[in-house]
Amino acid sequence: MTAYSAQIIVIAKAPVPGRVKTRLSPPYSAEQAARLAAAALADTLDAVRSTPVRRRVVAFDGDVTLADLDGLDVIRQRGDTLGERLAHAFADAALGAGAGLPTLLVGMDTPQVTPLLLTHALDVLAGSDAALGPAPDGGWWALALTDPACAAVLAEVPMSLADTGARTAHALTRQGIRLRLLPELHDVDTCDDAVQVAEQAPDTRFARELSAITAGVRS
Repeated sequence: MTAYSAQIIVIAKAPVPGRVKTRLSPPYSAEQAARLAAAALADTLDAVRSTPVRRRVVAFDGDVTLADLDGLDVIRQRGDTLGERLAHAFADAALGAGAGLPTLLVGMDTPQVTPLLLTHALDVLAGSDAALGPAPDGGWWALALTDPACAAVLAEVPMSLADTGARTAHALTRQGIRLRLLPELHDVDTCDDAVQVAEQAPDTRFARELSAITAGVRS
């Protein structure tokens, strides 16, 4: 696998009941939703750690002791809206050791992501300025940029809408950058999403956690 002179950012939140994956409740409790969030984050970080890049960053919100962040550079999220937090994550990661590095940002809610998918996103940058990974709900799961400064436009893009992906693509391309699309992935927002993702990646922590929780709900 090729080594990349690039960095990956995972934007993540501490898995605290009532603060993460709230759309999973019901049918799951807030505590169960937090367990699923923790498993998804761990799977995502496993994939990132196994991807051959120069730097791995977590833009974290909350208590860092609630996640295994060993071997990763941790920066704090800042901003009021998700769009602002994404823009700041790109900007803050581009400082210091991240200066000049092409950057790929992913969330913590695609536990099915693999090093192969992450390296594909970086490969796409060889022939474009940006790569966007769409999600079936109209959002996106990944954004790669050769110039992280281009992410500043994310601060003005409304997130969590049915056309967020399209709005993001428009905000980027109107800067004159060349954009290509990555494979579509489900991110885990609802119970149906969780089931689909677990079926796609049955060997993940997320799938095992969902199976354990579902068994408990049914018993």
